[in-house]
Amino acid sequence: MTYTSSTVRVPDVTDVPRHIAIIMDGNGRWATERRLPRVSGHTRGVEAVRAAVESCARSGVEYLTLFAFSSENWRRPTDEVSFLMRLFVTALEREVGKLHANGIRLRVIGDLTMFSTRIQDLIRRAEVKTAGNTRLTLTIAANYGGRWDIMQATRKLVEQSVHEGKPALVNEDTFAQHLAMAYAPEPDLFIRTGGEQRISNFLLWQLAYTEFYFTDTYWPDFGADELARAIASYTRRERRFGRTSAQLEPHVQNADSLSC
Repeated sequence: MTYTSSTVRVPDVTDVPRHIAIIMDGNGRWATERRLPRVSGHTRGVEAVRAAVESCARSGVEYLTLFAFSSENWRRPTDEVSFLMRLFVTALEREVGKLHANGIRLRVIGDLTMFSTRIQDLIRRAEVKTAGNTRLTLTIAANYGGRWDIMQATRKLVEQSVHEGKPALVNEDTFAQHLAMAYAPEPDLFIRTGGEQRISNFLLWQLAYTEFYFTDTYWPDFGADELARAIASYTRRERRFGRTSAQLEPHVQNADSLSC
């Protein structure tokens, strides 16, 4: 299925967001405040991932995208990066079977060439194993950056043009087909934990009309109740996509008359 840009067509709006994207921030600070090594926060953060996946699957969310490791995170201390790579391997080895048993599809987006051969192989096998699952699509963004995504999509369009021997048709729809998440609708709800209020080079193209939710709660403490609050905040919002509130009222009235 090909999804179109929200700046081209108004997407369907539902009470439960179809697609939630999360920056899982605050692992290190969670650990530091407890006088623990920073890596302890990352280990605890994996448990929060399990809780988020389970909650989204129960709530009827169709797509959950988690920013696990940005292209800028290589700048962190070497020992912390090494630990994150080991944690990634462990998670892929231990969690994929559980995801598959629960009907969850796993996708990983980003420049995977920077990872070890072992990690790349585990990712490929996990994606193949879970490819037929439809309950929830869990996407892990690893060595991902929004600018990288836009650039790689541009390169694909140029390569297509050269291959076909003619200028490629370039519009929002054709461009979006080459983005890393062309298989998913644009996020309805973006969540960032840990108190920061920025998107940090995450899904720059896809977040154009996404509703934002920021919380001071650190990711290791972000459980089912916190997710429910974020979804409740989303449900109360009026998603106009450039229209006025008055334009939305007939849709509400029609829905009320149909329910009578």
